[in-house]
Amino acid sequence: MYPTLDTNVLTAPTVPVVVPKSTTKRATRPNQHSDTASSKPARKARGPATAVAPVLPRDTVEIWDVPFDRLDMPQSIEAIDRLIARREPSYVITANLNYCMLNGQDAHVREITNDADLILADGQPIVLRSQLKTNPLPERVAGSEMIMHLCQRAAKKGHRVFFLGGAEGVAETCAARLQAMYPGLQIAGTECPPFRELSAEEHEAQLQRIRDANTDLLFVAFGQPKGEKWIHANYRQLGVPVSIQLGASFDFIAGTATRAPEIYQRFGFEWAYRMFSDPRRLVPRYAGNAWFLSKALIRDWKDQVARWGMSPDNPTA
Repeated sequence: MYPTLDTNVLTAPTVPVVVPKSTTKRATRPNQHSDTASSKPARKARGPATAVAPVLPRDTVEIWDVPFDRLDMPQSIEAIDRLIARREPSYVITANLNYCMLNGQDAHVREITNDADLILADGQPIVLRSQLKTNPLPERVAGSEMIMHLCQRAAKKGHRVFFLGGAEGVAETCAARLQAMYPGLQIAGTECPPFRELSAEEHEAQLQRIRDANTDLLFVAFGQPKGEKWIHANYRQLGVPVSIQLGASFDFIAGTATRAPEIYQRFGFEWAYRMFSDPRRLVPRYAGNAWFLSKALIRDWKDQVARWGMSPDNPTA
């Protein structure tokens, strides 16, 4: 149902991306996927949320203080589809080892974790650590693969997708390639903000453009944890049913970065491939991740031997 898609061999799009040029609020939106002559009433442009959405049931397992949803890729797509159908603002986190580290260091990130509607394991070390639990995670749910599955589903369901972030032109190229791969995919808009803090007026105009586009699914590529913090600060004002920070996914699909070969992904060494591809930026990050992982595993061992009734420093005692 969900084939493996190789972002390393994506070809250039053969059809142009359809991106609204005007920021004027739309009065109507035709039902492009109807088999009859009738059409559904147009949705009004969204405004800030005024009520708390009902909580969907979750089955989670806690790994390094982060509650991960026990879902494989198809189940994750279904869960996000239910969040979109709920029509209330929500957000999804694709958490890797770096996110777990930040969750332990940054109180704001912990708040984001606590408020999330769905947290998916985008890291093989997390999945491997969960195997020591009685309720382990079924598999890694990589954001760079999930974006394609979500666009495939959006093309079938008529969901409108907005791409926000990346270097100049990357979001538009990413959207165009996905639209070529999945005919019928509706692009609500693309935007690559400048690499500086926006003024209050610029920020509000940005939010209004996303609202006016009747966005169902917002993909953000601001880096970690900037993207998660931006979503947490704005998702209720936006009123978009689902927002997701997807990191380097835009670059992989646009062809401005290369994802690790499948064998690296399968054995949990995608980080090594990325580190050697961009050492100046990623060596400090992965060094910090390695230190965090070492401390986390030592803590796990001490907790385990304590449950066995032994001294952590003298297991034979």
